[in-house]
Amino acid sequence: MDTMRDRFITTTSQLLEEEPRLAVVLADISADGFAPARRAHPDRVINVGIREQLLIGAGAGMALTGMRPILHTFASFLVERPFEQVKLDFGHQGVGGILVSAGGSYDWPAGGFTHMSPGDVALLDTLEGWTVHVPGHPDEAEALLRGAVDGDDRVYVRLSLQANREARPVAGGGGFSVLREGRGGTVVAVGPMLDNVLTATEGLDVSVLYATTVRPFDAAGLRRAVGAGARADVVIVEPYLAGTSTARANEALMEVPHRVLGLGVGRAELRRYGQLDEHLAAHGLDARGLRERITGFLRG
Repeated sequence: MDTMRDRFITTTSQLLEEEPRLAVVLADISADGFAPARRAHPDRVINVGIREQLLIGAGAGMALTGMRPILHTFASFLVERPFEQVKLDFGHQGVGGILVSAGGSYDWPAGGFTHMSPGDVALLDTLEGWTVHVPGHPDEAEALLRGAVDGDDRVYVRLSLQANREARPVAGGGGFSVLREGRGGTVVAVGPMLDNVLTATEGLDVSVLYATTVRPFDAAGLRRAVGAGARADVVIVEPYLAGTSTARANEALMEVPHRVLGLGVGRAELRRYGQLDEHLAAHGLDARGLRERITGFLRG
């Protein structure tokens, strides 16, 4: 199976042939993959080098002229480093574009903390009007990207080396998909967390929802899933900062007595960088860790 980043490059290169207003702005990352597209469309595939603030500013400038820009680099360099430009050049100026990241929270541990971005979605949550997609499979990444290109809004597509074994249909309108139904609680699995969540909840009397779009948050879908019982227990498993969507779930369930457990990447920096699977286990996001934490919460 190709990676989400591989699929992003091939899909975007094809879309450049089909969509004359589409442009791609790079900051060295994935430049080799886009070399053929750059030769074919030198005016619409621009590499600004390792200048991430310029990456955002150039993309927003293109949007002001009516183009649909895709801006791409590692998440820590796309959202965190040029955050002021994201806030002002896109949000304040009221223009749209597509930010497509790679690297996830810790996809390349050898790169160190500079190349990790567990807080990217939480940071974008401080801004208005961003749609956030977190695909769990390359097929989902392609579908979400193609849908984003058709619009004019502000979209963040978060790609990762972590992927589920099989693709799921991308829910229309970004709603949560119901994969299992149960009466003992509701577990929301975001993007590449799904396989581990399904393994962790095997045999438990819980509902499992799957989300590839987390902003806007599917409040109505969550309310439907918890039903009309006397109380609701909800676990949200996200591949980025733990608790990022807890406030959204609390808002959705404000008229229902409820408890929410947000699982994800912890705030403590793990300085022995190791391998991706070791980070998953250290943050309790492998199947075993999830099983312990979910069952412990639901028994409480």
